Amino acid sequence: MDRREEIMLAAEKSFTMFGYKATTMDQVAKIANVGKGTIYTFFSNKEELFHSIVWKMVGEMKDVSEQSTREGASFQENAHARIMQLLKFRETHQLFVKLIEEEKELRTPAVGDVLTSIEKEILKFIAGKIERGVAKGELKPCNSELVAYLLFKSYLALVVDWSKTHDEQLSEEQITDVLNETIFSSLLV
Repeated sequence: MDRREEIMLAAEKSFTMFGYKATTMDQVAKIANVGKGTIYTFFSNKEELFHSIVWKMVGEMKDVSEQSTREGASFQENAHARIMQLLKFRETHQLFVKLIEEEKELRTPAVGDVLTSIEKEILKFIAGKIERGVAKGELKPCNSELVAYLLFKSYLALVVDWSKTHDEQLSEEQITDVLNETIFSSLLV
């Protein structure tokens, strides 16, 4: 592992433990066991370091999502698998969880901006899959950006928000059924 990777790993640990706002370059240097000046040879400031870590995390999230698909499965089966993996990643990746928590509690502008950028990237990823589905004749022509937003927010609401106002979480099967009967039924050719 090279120095840059060591610094990124140390910074990820620090951001995960302390959040963006409370992380200092001194902490990162101490965890990485390097001088603070060494960090600045690779990253001009904390924000640049933070963005590098976040975009690496987004790449991991997309990879995990892609690995959930099955060859020969229908569009909606693979869409469901991908989006559920994105949401599971969002709920289980320690840094992602910390960022969501910090945004809710402290409203740190840099964290809010990054979470917005991550959501835009997720929506772009889903829209790309929808466009491919349309091109392959699996889906009716549609506004892929709008449908991606509708799908993602629907899944997010059913997976994350439902249990906040109801006594129990919905099963994955219940979520699949309701979205197949509503959104997907109007999209499929």
